[in-house]
Amino acid sequence: MAESESLETVTEHERILQEIESTDTACVGPTLRSVYDDQPNAHKRFMEKLDARIRNHDREIEKMCNFHHQGFVDAITELLKVRADAEKLMGQVSDTNRRLQDAGREVTAQTEEVIRCRIQQRNMATTVEKLQLCIPGEMMRTGKLMTDMILFLFRYYSALKTMEQLENIYIPRVSQYRFCQIMAETLPKLREEIKEISMSDLKDFLESIRKHSDKIGETAMRQAQQHRTFNSAVQKQVTLSCAKPLYGLNSRTPLNHNGLSAEATDEEEMDEEVLTAQDLVDFSPVYRCLHIYTVLGDRETFENYYRKQRKKQARLVLQPQSNMHETVEGYRKYFNQIVGFFVVEDHILHATQGLVTRAFTDELWNMALSKIIAVLRTHSVNLDYSLCCLLTVIALVRDQYNETLLKKWALVFRDIFEQDNYSPIPVENEEEYKSVVSRFPFHDAEIEKQQFPKKLPMSQSVPQIYAQVKEFIYASLKFSESLHRSSTEIDDMLRKSTNLLLTRTLSSCLQNLIKKPHIGLTELVQIIINTTHLEHACKYLEDFITNITNVSPETVHTTRLYGLSTFKDARHAAEGEIYTKLNQKIDEFIQLADYEWGMSESDGRASGYLMDLINFLRSTFQVFTHLPGKVAQTACMSACKHLATSLMQMLLDTELKQISMGAIQQFNLDVMQCELFASSEPVPGFQGDTLQLAFIDLRQLLDLFMVWDWSTYLADYGQPTSKYLRVNPSTALALLEKMKDTSKKNNIFSQFRKNDRDKQKLIETVVKQLRSLVNGMSQHS
Repeated sequence: MAESESLETVTEHERILQEIESTDTACVGPTLRSVYDDQPNAHKRFMEKLDARIRNHDREIEKMCNFHHQGFVDAITELLKVRADAEKLMGQVSDTNRRLQDAGREVTAQTEEVIRCRIQQRNMATTVEKLQLCIPGEMMRTGKLMTDMILFLFRYYSALKTMEQLENIYIPRVSQYRFCQIMAETLPKLREEIKEISMSDLKDFLESIRKHSDKIGETAMRQAQQHRTFNSAVQKQVTLSCAKPLYGLNSRTPLNHNGLSAEATDEEEMDEEVLTAQDLVDFSPVYRCLHIYTVLGDRETFENYYRKQRKKQARLVLQPQSNMHETVEGYRKYFNQIVGFFVVEDHILHATQGLVTRAFTDELWNMALSKIIAVLRTHSVNLDYSLCCLLTVIALVRDQYNETLLKKWALVFRDIFEQDNYSPIPVENEEEYKSVVSRFPFHDAEIEKQQFPKKLPMSQSVPQIYAQVKEFIYASLKFSESLHRSSTEIDDMLRKSTNLLLTRTLSSCLQNLIKKPHIGLTELVQIIINTTHLEHACKYLEDFITNITNVSPETVHTTRLYGLSTFKDARHAAEGEIYTKLNQKIDEFIQLADYEWGMSESDGRASGYLMDLINFLRSTFQVFTHLPGKVAQTACMSACKHLATSLMQMLLDTELKQISMGAIQQFNLDVMQCELFASSEPVPGFQGDTLQLAFIDLRQLLDLFMVWDWSTYLADYGQPTSKYLRVNPSTALALLEKMKDTSKKNNIFSQFRKNDRDKQKLIETVVKQLRSLVNGMSQHS
């Protein structure tokens, strides 16, 4: 029984060993566990069996190694012998490679040279082929062009024609080559050179006819005189050639020009050769320049230039010499120049097509007529000639004299304004006070009661302006006294001249002064005060004119001074400039604002920039105490409204994406300071809280967000008694959107806090309701 059990155990151990040898290592565990699950001594017996199996395998391995050992030793010996041969072979291969590289380098260089030569040969063949294409006509045209350019002073037309053919016909055929591109770029420059040289010739022509216009005119006037002596037969021949001018322009003598016989002239005139316009001036530069500009498509530029220059020359010709009236010869030369000028223009009119037109020559002639009449009226009295319109001429001279005076006093006023310090006039004692009052009619009972030293409200320019107006009246009177007019007429002249001085000259100077950059708010306030006093002084100027002329102001035809409207206009302009500059200054302070829009809580005090702005406004409005009450009130109200609008725009700026409640609280503190400033009555005269109403929109908007009173706002919206009547839904929505984004960003864990979740839900609800209100407003509009 024992032997049977032992045999069974040995067989089991053999099976286990075979499984260990043949199965994967992951499955060895269950196999080994079966050893321990057997009989108690089975483990020991299995170990013995395992050791016997290991020893058996070791013997087999040893037999195999002994069998293959000699072959392994022989293989290693052979390998050591091959290593020396391999190193030798490697050296031979490297040497062969080096020699092959050296031999191929020269072959490579020669091959590259052959390739370069073949490319050159191909390019040369292509060039020869293309040049042969150019030789028949193009190169010949180019050579012709160069020749034409050398002689282009004499061959303008041929040069232009050749350039046109090159540009339109020949160059496009070979435009792919660089030399053709250079030629194409050069052609416009050559055209401009031709234009410049032809224009230079034209300028010489204009200078020539300016010098010879008196001789041309003398010749034309002599021919006209001869024409009036012709007999009837000659007159008939003249009629046949009436299409040509009566003066000789196209010939050297009047005989050839008119086709007349020698019997029609005196013997003395036959012996004397009469020069024509072409004898004195060569018109070819005009024709040549006109043709060139026409060919180049720039005829209009040439016509405008010619007409402009001739109009300038017409003004010079019509300007008389200062001593012309002293001799008859002066008058003769003056009229000869005028006639010569129009002879040339008439010739150009008939010889060219449209360079000058009949309308242009008529315009010049009308200008000449008015100038000639003015010259005759001015100088005829020196030759003791009588003119029926002498009084009219004198009136014209008087008007010109007044214009001269106005220009002179414009400079005087400008100097006074530039030297003014725009500060009230200080007077230290009674003597200085009387000195000012003697130059300007100033009366103020309150100031007269004050003790010295004291200040007069106007600046030093006021008495100076007043004195200069009186000087102007004296200067105007000095000319009128010699006209032998009645007192009423002289009074009317003085008042009209003074009105021109006030309404045109002084008003223009004031308007220019107000617009100057260096004139600030203080200066503008002083200008308003000055104009007020000058306006009050106008009645004294009227009395001054009355005392000079002894004409009662109650006379029916007496002209009133317009100083009232002049100074009112200047004052209104200064007031408008005050409002503008005050708003600009507010904008400068607003630009200094540096809010931290994401702050968690406010600083508890107003922003520095705003306190500086309010201090500036307080000091500025203190200066306004001398202004008329309405002006100061309007300026203060305008400033508060502009400040409120700027603050609102800052809140609603589209570039500002997020606003925290702390920033709203800080902004509220700043608005409170603005309201305190408005309630402090910076300018007297406001009724109740009128000035505070400028900030009512901001106040209601901030209160809505500070109290978070959305239920009241939404419930009362649209009712006239609403607490937040001034809050527009779109404004509230825009600001709430900014706070909504901030709330989402800063409260990351708000979903875990019930209060924050409720607030987010409230914001979402209010946003939806505001959007519906905004959409309803847009549909209704």
